[in-house]
Amino acid sequence: MAPELFGLSISLLLLLAGTALIISEALAPGAHFFVIGAALFAAGLVGLLLPPGLGPLTLLVLAGVVVAVAGVTLWGYRHFDIAQGTGKGKTSDSDSLRGQTGRVTERVTETEGQVKLESGGFNPMYEARTVDGEVAVGEEVIVLDPGGGNVLTVEAMADLADEIDRELARGRSPDEAVETVAGEEAEAESASEEG
Repeated sequence: MAPELFGLSISLLLLLAGTALIISEALAPGAHFFVIGAALFAAGLVGLLLPPGLGPLTLLVLAGVVVAVAGVTLWGYRHFDIAQGTGKGKTSDSDSLRGQTGRVTERVTETEGQVKLESGGFNPMYEARTVDGEVAVGEEVIVLDPGGGNVLTVEAMADLADEIDRELARGRSPDEAVETVAGEEAEAESASEEG
């Protein structure tokens, strides 16, 4: 006869406990319950398939199945970057989104819009807003303010121009533009030191 607990076979209890843990993981994701849930579920299935005459040997087989399946499941989580793994494909916090680039998927205005970031984590789609104006679908954007990760403030890359870009647009060579910018910066520094 198979070992029993609370009037139920150990195998059935393992199967039920594993199922409960897997469902718990689905309701509150984070890879905390799935590894042990999968191991208990597999051990329960194996226990139900074992012949009832093994007695105490059944517990050793079930323990071995739990350890083996938990190890394989944990390896899978780490190898396929599901829980923590290499850290690729996930963001560490909302500040890591600052400076990220992406494309507009729904027209972005001051009140609505959506972007897809190039390195935006597991789900690279984010709600986005502009400070002023609008950004059309397909345009490349940069994140100015991650806003806690819920709603990003973005600006079109085409709207970002520095001093060198403006000088180049006026027809100067890149070297002349750098010299002009360096000269303007030096003048600004000396004026602030005098004042």
